[in-house]
Amino acid sequence: MDQEIEILTRIIKRRRSIFPASYTQEEIPVDVIKQILESANYAPTHKFTQPWRFIVFRAEGKTKLAEELARLYKETTPGHQFLQKKYDSILEKASQASCIITLNAELHSDKVPEWEELAALACAVQNMALTAEALNVGAYWSSPGMIANLNDYLNLGEQEKCFGLFYMGYHNEEPKGAIRGPIEDKVKWID
Repeated sequence: MDQEIEILTRIIKRRRSIFPASYTQEEIPVDVIKQILESANYAPTHKFTQPWRFIVFRAEGKTKLAEELARLYKETTPGHQFLQKKYDSILEKASQASCIITLNAELHSDKVPEWEELAALACAVQNMALTAEALNVGAYWSSPGMIANLNDYLNLGEQEKCFGLFYMGYHNEEPKGAIRGPIEDKVKWID
């Protein structure tokens, strides 16, 4: 058991966001993507609602998603705030990623509060991030404002909502230590 906790602790401490600019052009095999998604399915979920829903965009699919995100950025940004550099960056990030997974939730407001569904989705995404790290796949959860307008494009149901984009790609970055303050500053003990 000591060995398992050592491995888990090492992966947790090593996990960090790896951005698309650091990705290589090596494709992530479908089986690896499925393994990362399978780990999401074991997140905790109140009343067993399992709200997480994912759409995987690869190849031409991710290009079309990026074009839609760029279009939404241009359409929803006032002219004086529009930045061509940001528009171009949306397209570039997609071309750099091996795949983009939309992070959606099916909200069961009749069963549990929305925040609990979001917590379950976040736990599912953390499982994905840890599994990706263990498989040497870089990952990054992005939540640009345009996701609020993606429901139609993604054909989401009435109870579904997109909460982010999960970019993934192989990379050659050296592991960096996480920057965290001491846990003692964040915990109170009452005996």
